[in-house]
Amino acid sequence: MAIQIRQYILVLLLSFNFSFCAFSQETESRISLSEILSILEQHYKVQFNYAEDAVSGILVEPPKSTLSLNEALSYLEIQTDFQYQITEDNMILVIANNPAFDLQKLSEVMVSGYIVKGINKLSNGSFEIKVSEFDILPGLVETDVLQAVQAFPGIQSINETVSNINIRGGSHDQNLILWDDIKMYQSGHFFGLISMFNPQITQRVSLTKNGSSTEFTDGVSGTISMETDKNINKVFNGNIGVNFIDANGFVDVPISKKSSLQVAARKALSDFTETPTYNNFFERISQDTEVENNTMSITNSDKTFDFYDASLRWIYKINKNEILRVNFINATNELVFNENTTIDAIEDSRESSLSQHSIAGAISYSKVWNTKWQTVFEAYETDYKLKSINANLLDSQRFLQENKISETSLKLKANHKFNGRFQLLSGYHFVETKMTNLDDVDVPRFKLLVSEVVRTHGVFSQLSYKSNDKNTNITSGIRYNYIDKFSKHLLEPRLSFSHKFLDFFSVEVLGEFKHQNSSQIINFQNDFLGIEKRRWQLSNDNDIPVILSRQASLGLSYSQNGWLVSAEGYYKKIKGITTQSQGFQNQYEFVRTSGFNEVGGLDFIVRKRLNNFNSWLSYSFMNSDYTFSDSPESTFPSNYDIRHAITLGTNYTSGKLKVSAGLNWNSGRPTTIPIEGNELSNGEINYNRTNSSKLKDYLRVDVSALYNFRLSTATNANLGLSVWNLLNRENIINSFYRINNNAVTEVKQQSLGITPNLIFRVNF
Repeated sequence: MAIQIRQYILVLLLSFNFSFCAFSQETESRISLSEILSILEQHYKVQFNYAEDAVSGILVEPPKSTLSLNEALSYLEIQTDFQYQITEDNMILVIANNPAFDLQKLSEVMVSGYIVKGINKLSNGSFEIKVSEFDILPGLVETDVLQAVQAFPGIQSINETVSNINIRGGSHDQNLILWDDIKMYQSGHFFGLISMFNPQITQRVSLTKNGSSTEFTDGVSGTISMETDKNINKVFNGNIGVNFIDANGFVDVPISKKSSLQVAARKALSDFTETPTYNNFFERISQDTEVENNTMSITNSDKTFDFYDASLRWIYKINKNEILRVNFINATNELVFNENTTIDAIEDSRESSLSQHSIAGAISYSKVWNTKWQTVFEAYETDYKLKSINANLLDSQRFLQENKISETSLKLKANHKFNGRFQLLSGYHFVETKMTNLDDVDVPRFKLLVSEVVRTHGVFSQLSYKSNDKNTNITSGIRYNYIDKFSKHLLEPRLSFSHKFLDFFSVEVLGEFKHQNSSQIINFQNDFLGIEKRRWQLSNDNDIPVILSRQASLGLSYSQNGWLVSAEGYYKKIKGITTQSQGFQNQYEFVRTSGFNEVGGLDFIVRKRLNNFNSWLSYSFMNSDYTFSDSPESTFPSNYDIRHAITLGTNYTSGKLKVSAGLNWNSGRPTTIPIEGNELSNGEINYNRTNSSKLKDYLRVDVSALYNFRLSTATNANLGLSVWNLLNRENIINSFYRINNNAVTEVKQQSLGITPNLIFRVNF
């Protein structure tokens, strides 16, 4: 078997080398690969799914018209460095070959175009978004990856931000967010209104709700993993763009035949101009905070906000079996304003500020030893810092707060391929996490500095099986964790099973145990100027327990002739959550206790693709309850218990134009109201049962359009327009109560109003 594989690889290599050597002699008989694919689409009535930049510049002699479809695809596989995989709905995926990265091959695509083109369902139960192939979603003119994942049923944001994504009723800190295998503790710019991760360098996004690989820890609710391109580019390309929020650029530079460098950067436009979108965003993040409202004798002025990010990916192909990859990312948000007052006829002014900063780097070394063995070594360092300086003019006081994280990770993986059906992945993972919290007041002098470190050792192994007909896929494994600070041993089994039957049906079973050592807590609602009031804190295995989760799900899908119908039921239990991590603003706001969260629900989607139209309807039902045994009520609905959510969308694509429109509705988040007629008791708010009421239904309509056109033979451009909340509906996304002048008043926080965005991008 090994000899046959070597012979096959040798034949392919000889074919590629021959093709390269003969290129100059046969140019006249060759045409572009993209043109050939277009001809095959018309001839065989199929559709190819591929990244345009991946096939650009590739010239191939066309296959003979007398060949069958399978024969034509086999011919192209020999002539090009691609695989051509036919899906069940007559879609053909064009997948790049790269042996040094493909022994640990990605799972097979079960459903292509799960919602729109570029979003696929994989056989391991996860979903992928291929950014270069991505179509268009309502309200998004840029491929904001953390906004795009909210298109999936069961995933939404309780307050419309990417820094508060709720996967099946979980809080945002329960999500594992990875950028090229680096754990990120910050996810958004504008303190959560847009993603921190530049879509120009992010090529693939993987979303896992359940049944995750044993190599991953953390993320008891789900995993969002972003990846840069793993291929070495041989042709220089890049783009520059501008929208109503920022200016951005990206370049992919071939350094040699063995190496290429990608660099991307973004910068807010606030230094140059303030657009309607910028103003809407600023008003949204400053609602009911010290930035917007101060005491009656103090006014705020000179409010400025800025953000930027820069990311880098370098790949060096040492030889045909060894590849080295280096990644770097740096991102910052900064808000500054002046607080002004007049005391004894003397004007006084002091600066207050809030900054949020992430910087991280990683190195990955992959080696293919032979046709059966591959090893990968990964290491990263990620650092996060949230800092605020709050000036109190009336008391001549300065309040400094900091939340800092420094995390180091080392991972060694070995993948053994027994044959075409069985693979074994095993490895070791070490993580050291240090978190520091500082509260510093100058007058009267007070300083509290708490620094904690937790080290975790993990050993993992999983066996994957794929049947010869590719209809059955099973991945089962276990992860052993040892947390040295608490002398704690944790065993975490994982399971992913899928089976395709009767040609058009598939069944899926997923399950996992997971844990995590960190969470985001709120001590006071006015911490960090009340904007990003959450701070990361490590578990102490006491009043802040290690968080443990168990989850199971069962799904059934039908896919044929452009139709997709899929339903998945699930149950999830998360132990070790605290009231501080759940964002209470009612009778539990200052309670310090721990408990668990039980969630059960159903995710459903139906999608139909017809000619140039693609339409979908998704529905999510969820029942999420807290149990805090030390609290008076013990069990009550969670803060993320949105029972019903519906998304309706449609796309139209014709040549160079893409148009999309959609509607988002949910039944409103839970809230706690005072007892009518008896709102105050002993100077405190007299609340009704916790989360026994609901806010009004949430409804939002979004539209977007994108037009591609050519500026020259080597340059094309994109012009796009999106409108968020087209109907300008006033949605209440949060409500809480406070005592003012011995009376209870309600504070309502509104979602974004009508918010346009315009993009112009030049690709070269």
